[in-house]
Amino acid sequence: MINHLVQSLLVTPHTQRQNGPWPSSTFLLSSYRILQVSMPRSNVIILTDPASEFSVEKNSVTILAIHGDYSRENLMLQRIRSYIIFLEQKLEEHPERLKCVNHYIFTDSDIAVVDNLAHIFQEYPNFHLALTFRNNKDQPLNSGFIAIRGTTEGILRAKTFLQEVLEVYSTKYMKASRMLGDQLSLAWVVKSHLSFAFKKFSRHEAFSGDMNGTSVLFLPCAIYNWTPPEGAGQFHGMPLDVKVVHFKGSRKRLMLESWNFFNSTSNLSDMLCLILASGRTKYDF
Repeated sequence: MINHLVQSLLVTPHTQRQNGPWPSSTFLLSSYRILQVSMPRSNVIILTDPASEFSVEKNSVTILAIHGDYSRENLMLQRIRSYIIFLEQKLEEHPERLKCVNHYIFTDSDIAVVDNLAHIFQEYPNFHLALTFRNNKDQPLNSGFIAIRGTTEGILRAKTFLQEVLEVYSTKYMKASRMLGDQLSLAWVVKSHLSFAFKKFSRHEAFSGDMNGTSVLFLPCAIYNWTPPEGAGQFHGMPLDVKVVHFKGSRKRLMLESWNFFNSTSNLSDMLCLILASGRTKYDF
């Protein structure tokens, strides 16, 4: 029985990396502030290197330091390990606390949640773990957004799934580009259990599959992990129902511009219009 619903944003901010003139913590702060607007009741948990420092309002977030190897070449592998450690800690909590179900959403630090995501757990009541997919032959699954049902069963099955991904990563993809290893591992695990899923990745419809008793929900990136196109003339429109925007790569600058613009308008719709411009053309509102 769900006593109350709490969506928790978990971020591995890798603040030792630099993104142009800005440290990664700058984007983490923008992500957090946008989340306060779209999901003001959510609890925010930051998974991080113990050596990292943040300027976020610490009284409104939980910072969970996890020891590990946060070097550039090991970053994606460490993120999966951090997720597993976090889930293990949840399973070790007092049984009475586990009766109060809190669902979790893992995201990158360059993601902006622009709409309330509570409906995922309500509209799809049977999944344990949710992944986002796109029509990409080699990397159809993007690890920047992972949702986990906060029941004991959901947390346990999500941990088991991620442990398999970690094992595949460690044995098959350690030589892959540091930003591709986790995506290649996700695809390998899903394909080994649910080969039919790859035929559905060309569609923009959510679907589910069973992996040895683990119910996996597949959500379209076009809505739950949408990325603005790069470069002038590349924009072809944004889905009207987009709920999560992923500012990957050079788009991170647009994330900061979007938040600054929102501060001047207090209107998420206007902020999204700026995103539509793909950082190249500014609309005159």
